[in-house]
Amino acid sequence: MKKFVSELKGKTVMTNDGQILGVIENFIVDTSTGDLRHVLVIPAEEIDSRMYKTDPEGRLILPFSEMRAVRDVVVMSIE
Repeated sequence: MKKFVSELKGKTVMTNDGQILGVIENFIVDTSTGDLRHVLVIPAEEIDSRMYKTDPEGRLILPFSEMRAVRDVVVMSIE
């Protein structure tokens, strides 16, 4: 399934077990290949962001390769 990045911005991100991680704000792109590498997520209030890699603004940095879109929600595989 192909999606435009603009379609994913503002979508809720959740884990496979239904925990809400937050909302997609932006993406990190590899400028040499054009591939999406990571998704920047504004964490939900109940998320302990210390358990995830974050940027200086406190957004979660999640690997794009572990995400899949399901209608209004993006599901993240957490191992």
